[in-house]
Amino acid sequence: MIALLFSGAFALTFTLLMTPLFVRLFKRIEWGQFIREDGPQTHHTKRGTPTMGGIVVVLGASLGYVFGHLVAQEPFTLSGLLVLGVFAGLALVGFVDDYSKVRNQRSLGLGGWAKVAGQVIVGTAFALVAINFPDEDGITPATTMVSGVRDIDWLDFAVFGSIGAMILFTLWVNLIVVATSNAVNVADGLDGLATGASILSIVGYIVIAFWQFNQSCSNAGLDEAVAYKCYEVRDSLDLAIVAAAIAASLIGFLWWNTSPAQIFMGDTGSLAIGGALAALAILTHTQLLLVLMGGLFLIVTGSVILQRAYFKITKGKRIFLMSPLHHHFELKGWAEVTIVVRFWLIGGLFVAVGVGLFYLEWISR
Repeated sequence: MIALLFSGAFALTFTLLMTPLFVRLFKRIEWGQFIREDGPQTHHTKRGTPTMGGIVVVLGASLGYVFGHLVAQEPFTLSGLLVLGVFAGLALVGFVDDYSKVRNQRSLGLGGWAKVAGQVIVGTAFALVAINFPDEDGITPATTMVSGVRDIDWLDFAVFGSIGAMILFTLWVNLIVVATSNAVNVADGLDGLATGASILSIVGYIVIAFWQFNQSCSNAGLDEAVAYKCYEVRDSLDLAIVAAAIAASLIGFLWWNTSPAQIFMGDTGSLAIGGALAALAILTHTQLLLVLMGGLFLIVTGSVILQRAYFKITKGKRIFLMSPLHHHFELKGWAEVTIVVRFWLIGGLFVAVGVGLFYLEWISR
């Protein structure tokens, strides 16, 4: 518990105090946001705003995680390091994308397939490590089973043999990682929108992971009356710690990222956050629950898919004035802050339902 508190406190303090320094640095080296001409006209005033703020978030969360463990003298765990690995790995992919935009002064960075290739490399490395390296109890960070609020026994890739299970699990993990990281990236279109929504989702995972720790099958003090519904989740407390570090880092960053934003997180931040959410869902064995925990991101991404599909089917007609969905409401005249706050409320409701279903499953067993 001490590690969780100190990790969060350090991460929040770091991003809250250090972000202005990075703003000045990024302005000096001209890492400014490029705005697409066909977007909402109100966005043109944001041209040149420092981007790649995800660097600050990743640094704050990583240093906070390390600081909390050093203060509490707690050992680092493979599960916690895996989350940070995906977090930092996808931040690197996003950084390459952001840097190419800044260098070439255009709104398009890496090509779509190049970005996916980077995400797949990170996702594959994560999958291969997560399914191997068991602890002294023989438990690996992830299992070959598809999970809802816990592993689903009858959806186990192991029925296809060890090699088949490894291949299918890796494909499944990559689907989750690529989809989630891109979904957060799509939602990062208004000041503070993706940052605030991500905080809510990751806080939800702090609650889930900490509950799994309290009800862990390895907890010798677990009441016999509830021991039969315990969780076999490895390093659940450390998952709560790393989630707390990321959420706190985002809270400190949001102070400077909210409207009018003094810095944007860029793809560096949005891809990293999406990867962290995916990793937390996989390692807490709540993969399908991610649909609710990241419900807002699903809606926003779904609006883009619907728009493109309808445009092609009807040969030029559109459902929304512009996609993603938040730009549609901008063009309808909604104030940016109004859209952001209302979308946060929607995201928060999804997270509340997700955590509620997680707990409901436990009390109903």
